[in-house]
Amino acid sequence: MIHSLFLINSSGDIFLEKHWKSVVSRSVCDYFFEAQERATEAENVPPVIPTPHHYLLSVYRHKIFFVAVIQTEVPPLFVIEFLHRVVDTFQDYFGVCSEPVIKDNVVVVYEVLEEMLDNGFPLATESNILKELIKPPTILRTVVNTITGSTNVGDQLPTGQLSVVPWRRTGVKYTNNEAYFDVIEEIDAIIDKSGSTVAAEIQGVIDACVKLTGMPDLTLSFMNPRLLDDVSFHPCVRFKRWESERILSFIPPDGNFRLLSYHVSAQNLVAIPVYVKHNISFRDSSSLGRFEITVGPKQTMGKTIEGVIVTSQMPRGVLNMSLTPSQGAHTFDPVTKMLSWDVGKINPQKLPSLKGTMSLQAGTSKPDENPTINLQFKIQQLAISGLKVNRLDMYGEKYKPFKGIKYMTKAGKFQVRT
Repeated sequence: MIHSLFLINSSGDIFLEKHWKSVVSRSVCDYFFEAQERATEAENVPPVIPTPHHYLLSVYRHKIFFVAVIQTEVPPLFVIEFLHRVVDTFQDYFGVCSEPVIKDNVVVVYEVLEEMLDNGFPLATESNILKELIKPPTILRTVVNTITGSTNVGDQLPTGQLSVVPWRRTGVKYTNNEAYFDVIEEIDAIIDKSGSTVAAEIQGVIDACVKLTGMPDLTLSFMNPRLLDDVSFHPCVRFKRWESERILSFIPPDGNFRLLSYHVSAQNLVAIPVYVKHNISFRDSSSLGRFEITVGPKQTMGKTIEGVIVTSQMPRGVLNMSLTPSQGAHTFDPVTKMLSWDVGKINPQKLPSLKGTMSLQAGTSKPDENPTINLQFKIQQLAISGLKVNRLDMYGEKYKPFKGIKYMTKAGKFQVRT
C-alpha cells in the first residue's frame, strides 16, 4: 500500500525518507513543493496530490509534513490515519515529535517504521506492542548500545500479540494504580458583526493515562451520553455495549492513549464562551481611523477564561496603530500588518479593552472591508458542550485505583467579523 514516506520540514528540506518496496526518487516530492507554494499556509496544502505515476498523501503536524507515496488507489483516510499514528508513536517514544529529536533518534525511528508497516501494509500500530518490540530510547540504553553495538530491538515476541487483547501487554505491575481522563474540547466558531453565530462546532477528545496492574476491565458512564452522536472509538471499546447502554466498557491499553474523539455541530448545543465588542471605523476623507475592542465572558458557568490572545490582520492601507490596552501587551507589525494583543485572564469586573487610532496612507480610499478578529483562549474545568462523566468503575482486579477527571475548553478557529 505505502511505498515510501518522506519527512519534510517547514523550509522544504527532506530530512528523512523510508522506503518499504522499491526506492522512489525524491523528485516525486516536487509535485508536493508546487502545491506547498500555491497554498498560503501550511495547513492549506491539499492532503491528496495526484501525480502521473503516484499519489502523495500528507499530514502536517509539529511543523513537519509527513508525506506518504502510494502507487495504487487506496482509501485516502486509511493512509492519513496511519500517518497520524506514526506521529503519535514518535511523540509517545521521544516525548516530543520534532525535527532535531527525530534526527537524534534516527536508528529507533527506522526500527519503529519497519515494525509499523510490513511490505507497505500496517502491521503493529499500537504503542504497547511497539514498545515491547523496540525499546524506547533512554540515556542508559543509548550508552550501552554505543559500547556494545547492540540495538533497541526486543529479544522476544510481544505478549499482547498472542492474546485476545492485542493492545495490552500481559504482566503489567504498578505500585501506584491510577487512571486519569482528560476531556478536552476545541470550539470553532464564526461570529458576525452583530454578535450572532454564523457557524459553530465542537471537536472533543477524551485522552486517558491509565497505569493499572494486571488486566482491569473499566466502565465509564456519562450524565448526558446523548451529546455524543458522532463518535470515533479506540479499538479497546466494546461497541455493542455502547450502542445498547451508552456506557463505555473497555480493557485499557497501558499508559497514554486516546479513548475517543467526538464532534458536536448542532447549533443549539454549542455555547459561545466569549464575546467581542468592537468599533472599527475608517473615514473617507481622513487619514486616521478609530479602533476599539473589548473582550468579555459569556456562558462560562462562572469559570475563568485565561490565555486569551487576540490577533487581527489589518488592511494594507494601515501604516501604523497607536493603541492603549487596559491590560496585557500588544504589538503591531507595520510590514505584515498583523496586530497581536496578549490579554491573559479576563476579569468579569473589569473587562480588558484595546483602544486607539490607526494611521492610514494619505490619499487612498478607505478599505473595502473591516478586519476580522481571531481569538485564542482556554477555560479550565469546563467542557463547553456540557458533557460530564458520571462515574468510573473497575472490575476484574481487587485493588482500589486512584481516579481523576479533568475538563478543558480551548479555542480552535474562533473568528469574529467586524
